[in-house]
Amino acid sequence: MIETGTDPERVLLIGVQTREVIDESFFNLMKELSALTETAGGTVIHQITQKLSHIDNRTLVGKGKLEDIVLYVESHDIDLVISQNELSPSTNVNLEQEIGVRVIDRTQLILDIFAMRANSREGKLQVEMAQYDYLLPRMIGKGLSLSRQGGGIGTRGPGETQLETDRRYIRSRMHAIRKELRQVEKHRERTRQRRISGREFNIGLVGYTNAGKSTLLTALTSHDTYVKDQLFATLDPLTRKFKINGHDAFTVTDTVGFIEDLPTQLVHAFKSTLEEIRYMDVLLHVVDASHPAFNTHEQTVMALLKDLEIYDIPILTVYNKVDRLSRPFEPTLFPNITISAKDEADIEKLKERIWSLCIDNAEEFTVNVAPDEGDLLSLYQQNTLITSVDFNEEKNYYELIGYRNKTKDDKEDEKY
Repeated sequence: MIETGTDPERVLLIGVQTREVIDESFFNLMKELSALTETAGGTVIHQITQKLSHIDNRTLVGKGKLEDIVLYVESHDIDLVISQNELSPSTNVNLEQEIGVRVIDRTQLILDIFAMRANSREGKLQVEMAQYDYLLPRMIGKGLSLSRQGGGIGTRGPGETQLETDRRYIRSRMHAIRKELRQVEKHRERTRQRRISGREFNIGLVGYTNAGKSTLLTALTSHDTYVKDQLFATLDPLTRKFKINGHDAFTVTDTVGFIEDLPTQLVHAFKSTLEEIRYMDVLLHVVDASHPAFNTHEQTVMALLKDLEIYDIPILTVYNKVDRLSRPFEPTLFPNITISAKDEADIEKLKERIWSLCIDNAEEFTVNVAPDEGDLLSLYQQNTLITSVDFNEEKNYYELIGYRNKTKDDKEDEKY
């Protein structure tokens, strides 16, 4: 657990359930908020919720409930209040003045976790940009949530700058970040083009946060990567090579986990990273089949893929963590496969499904290779899926039959 001082911060969660949110969804959102808080290093002491027809624009909750919150904070030494509902700048300031401790919302909490998880230069820049984008309109008054002096959850990322007074610095810094990100994106595009031109079969992992993507990547590639049962364990995209049926012409790319109502600042900031998905040949949509809200999770991911205009890439839904199921399971998305990423036999079944999907979307070819063209034969074996090698004694050459990945131009041509 990440600590922000001698002890983890003591956190009170609050949330308002409006008429359009059903009980089950609200329960799952509050449970997820608790998991997010623990991921950020806080200790959830209690949660206070209220049902209202609409949110109170001044203090989020009603007058009586606000008094309950103030009393609880005072009597239980609460350090931080986190709201499930997004707070406007004025509502945020009003709550802090009434309650007397820092108040942040779910968006700022997620931004804070991303600041913890970013490892690459690009990831750190993207998070910093998203945090400034979020904080700039909230620089009104001297709200406790904008004070960088005390540290703690919701204060990681931009550093110790006095955000209340230094708008000019923030705008200047945002301009510099945009400029640097453009350079990073150009480098990413060159790397992407090299991978596409190599005609490898590129497999992308997408899914709700903590669905098991990193565990699956480790199982497919036998490479160690950061795997932990927590939200947003992986932030920076990671690409590894792996083999199927003895062929190593496959790569798999892990991506940042999606989440319901992903902050718009993060969707925008990570657009270049998420656009890696566009250049995949097959997407594995990983779903935690054991999660009670798996239907909501998979709908969230599919909606985000639609927002990214991902329409023409084959998607195989991988219902993961079936070893944790205590109830009959009925898949809702097709095509699909149910597995446990920790079961070697299941991983082999998954590899066969990936193989079939790649072949279904590849082009078949036949080529003749002379016996003295060993380098050429090796090249075909490395970069294509050779299914048959026969030596024609009469004509003295090897006849290779196989499948190769289509180039980006090939796929574009097929649309017309």
